[in-house]
Amino acid sequence: MPTLPWTVPNPPPPHGTAVVMASRFEVRTLKDVPRFFLRSLAAWKQVRSAPGAYGASLIAQPARRVFCTLSAWQDRDALYAYARAEPHRGIMTSLRPTMRTSTFTFWEVDTTGLPITWDDARRRLAEQARTDAVGDA
Repeated sequence: MPTLPWTVPNPPPPHGTAVVMASRFEVRTLKDVPRFFLRSLAAWKQVRSAPGAYGASLIAQPARRVFCTLSAWQDRDALYAYARAEPHRGIMTSLRPTMRTSTFTFWEVDTTGLPITWDDARRRLAEQARTDAVGDA
C-alpha cells in the first residue's frame, strides 16, 4: 500500500521549532487490519485541518500488520489537543484492544528541517523500541 505523502495543513513559520512525533502500530491479526486502516483514514482527515499541524504522513503495511505515522506540530499542546479531539480520541480507545505493540517517539526540529524523512523517523522509532524493551525487562 502506498505511503500517504507529507501533507501540510498549516505552513510552519520560516524561523521556529516544531515538535515531531513518529508512531508505529502493529495490530494483533490480519483480521484487525481493515478496521485499523479505515480508522486511520478518519484520523488522517482530522489532522489535515488540525490547528497547529505543520505536516503529516502515513505508511500502511497491511501484510505486516504495521502502520506508521509521522507528524510535525507547532508545539506539544497542539499535538495533545488533536489527540484529545474526536474522532482521534475515540479511535485510540476503540483500537486499543487490537494492538499488539505500539511505539511513540518525539523530538524537536527547526521548521526549516521539515518535512522529516521516513528514514530518520524509522531510525528514531527503532531506537525508542529498543529503549522501551529495556525498560520492560
